[in-house]
Amino acid sequence: MFTNSAHNELVLSRKRDALIAELRGKGIQSESVLEAINKIPRHKMIDSALVHRAYEDTALPIMLRQTISQPYTVARQTELLELKTGEKVLEIGTGSGYQCAVLCELTKKVYSIERHTEMYHHAKEMLLRLGYRPTLKAGDGTLGWTAYAPFDAIVVTAGAPVVPEALIQQLSIGGRLVIPVGDKDSQTMKRIIRISETEFKTEDHNSFKFVPLIGKQGWQ
Repeated sequence: MFTNSAHNELVLSRKRDALIAELRGKGIQSESVLEAINKIPRHKMIDSALVHRAYEDTALPIMLRQTISQPYTVARQTELLELKTGEKVLEIGTGSGYQCAVLCELTKKVYSIERHTEMYHHAKEMLLRLGYRPTLKAGDGTLGWTAYAPFDAIVVTAGAPVVPEALIQQLSIGGRLVIPVGDKDSQTMKRIIRISETEFKTEDHNSFKFVPLIGKQGWQ
């Protein structure tokens, strides 16, 4: 006979499996990304009152009027990064730590910046509790992190009015920047690939709606 705890874990496991099937149905093809998302206990990153909704493919409210990202959005951005084991990735907007945890499943060299000090501390504690060891800091993510640049990949988890020049310049040759760009109501997901010191390739992907990217090279 199952204990309540074991029963709850079984239910959550089945919901995670259903989420992965849903993401596949929506076009996510990277098995490594799907496997990473399936490992993340998203229910531990949200308010206990919302645990029953943890594995719905939707954004959910968290502290400071922010949201934990929709799993499809996390999967799509991560897929576009095309991360390889051992590559160095920078995340702009740690938030709940959900996207950061997914990145940590794919590579050990994860750096993340969060502008809200309270959220930075909360995410740091959560990620440590879950066994992840990214390098984090509180600050203006639009300026990147020159101390650890260049990066093989950079992902921005907030909507920008323009692509921050600082982030472009912190890409390694062959590096990929994935960033939603547009107005405050809708953004186009862009992938910018650094071909050489002066040459970049820009691709447009799906439309999304993110919270605004605040900073010196974002929304003021």
